[in-house]
Amino acid sequence: MAKKWVKFPHADKAYVHDAASLKKQWARLHKGDAEPFPKDAGALEAWRHFHAGDFGQAIEAGRSAGGAGMNAAVKAQTIYANYLEKSDKAKIELLEEAAALADARRREVPKDANAHYLYAFALGRYSQGISVVKALAQGFGGKIKEALQTALKLDAKHADAHTAYGAYQAEVIDKVGGIVAGMTYGAKKDSAIEHYETALKLFPEATITHIEYANGLIMLFGKSRVAEATKLYEKAAALKPMDAMERLDVELAKSELE
Repeated sequence: MAKKWVKFPHADKAYVHDAASLKKQWARLHKGDAEPFPKDAGALEAWRHFHAGDFGQAIEAGRSAGGAGMNAAVKAQTIYANYLEKSDKAKIELLEEAAALADARRREVPKDANAHYLYAFALGRYSQGISVVKALAQGFGGKIKEALQTALKLDAKHADAHTAYGAYQAEVIDKVGGIVAGMTYGAKKDSAIEHYETALKLFPEATITHIEYANGLIMLFGKSRVAEATKLYEKAAALKPMDAMERLDVELAKSELE
């Protein structure tokens, strides 16, 4: 039986593109993940669905296309699971599957920085879903770190990978403490902040980077940085979303301020 996908609740004609308009907007829409404009029509269709908020169709189209379309499928499945899936069990299953698909894809194209990032992204959300402590015990922390370091080695300007590496370190430090985090996982406060700052310099309009940076400040420094974190949430909430994913991020930032 085909899955019944939850509908994106903030449909907007501005997020819907034909191939020509998507190509014009591509550089801005993919400023964070540096995904190249697809040559394959199937992959392009998957990304069109993704940006419009038709995540279920993006997943199906990306899987059907294969190849570069898998990046669209993985990102769509991870965003859908994280923001829209109502069942906790289904959410975890979708994220686990997305991570497996991303891992297979990055092995096919080891020089694709975004494929490595998307593996870390999906596995990171899965880890949060089952609990970061449990994920670390299962060895996922090292896998996420390796994937992000590989992505950044391939593309030092991959803004989303910088954001994710900052978030990874903040999460680990928050859960196991600074000493263990540094000795066992190579996670350090200064490094986390450096990666957040780099991400913002590369992509100042990134809603999710403002949110993750705010979350990181609270995890790393507690109440002493709440005011700074609040300003980051406010900036995120005020940004203009360019597609469905960014709209979901903006709505998340607004919810943090309520």
